[in-house]
Amino acid sequence: MRDYVALTKPTIMLLVIFTGASALLIEGSLLDEPLRLVLFLIGLYLTGGSANALNQYFERDIDARMSRTSKRRPLPQQRIPATRALVFSIAIGVVGVALLLAIFNWLTAALSLATILFYGFFYTLYLKPRTPQNIVIGGAAGAMAPVGAWAAATGAMAVEPWLMFLMVFLWTPPHFWALALYCKDDYVKAGLPMMPVVKGEAATLQKILVYSALLILVSLLPVFYGSGVLYLVLAGWLGWKFWSLAWRAWRVRTDAVYRKLFGYSIVYLFALFMAMIVDALLIRFVDLPALLS
Repeated sequence: MRDYVALTKPTIMLLVIFTGASALLIEGSLLDEPLRLVLFLIGLYLTGGSANALNQYFERDIDARMSRTSKRRPLPQQRIPATRALVFSIAIGVVGVALLLAIFNWLTAALSLATILFYGFFYTLYLKPRTPQNIVIGGAAGAMAPVGAWAAATGAMAVEPWLMFLMVFLWTPPHFWALALYCKDDYVKAGLPMMPVVKGEAATLQKILVYSALLILVSLLPVFYGSGVLYLVLAGWLGWKFWSLAWRAWRVRTDAVYRKLFGYSIVYLFALFMAMIVDALLIRFVDLPALLS
């Protein structure tokens, strides 16, 4: 059972679930319906996990050649037959989409199905082996959770979840390129055209700086859509630290710094979304003027 769970990439899904839950908490309408909130997160895990399991099924030979994945993933270690992994990935995807359609609406189900098809097939089979922009384009799939969550809660779109989408979308390249910089040899062995392999270290670091700057700018935009001073201060501080590490990586260029940037990028995104949650809940439930008077 643990191996089947590993097919869904649970550590990545933790981030997806968290960003989706953040949108639900910020939007707020499902706070009075905790069962529906939990059912959405289950559907989100099943559909996201399906996309990740399809990715591992199609990349099982590549994963076997990479030291980072060959000893950690169940298919390269032959702990699960490939056919069963494929059946499992399709089955949880069908159940997840059906759940979202039955409990919520067609828009939520359609967004989830599109994510499965985009990441599980288009990104894995076409983008990843063909272009160094694979992470940039493919990052759209991992960023869709807030949009899907908002659609589940409201049946419609709004600016706020798309800002959250942009944050995750712009965060993905510097996050994964930092990993690719210190795992470059793995990608060379696998024959994957990751940015450090194709364009080199200096070009990759330049792009990390560009995407980091864009990410920091976008992270401040929620202030124009209802976020308060607390969020502005925390987002500014977290962004400054992210930029500092990206700039240090550009100057120092060692695996140790790349690892530190990769590690902080995870902390950064969790902390940024947590700041949005706390700020939104304070605005909704706490009468600050009365508290300060």
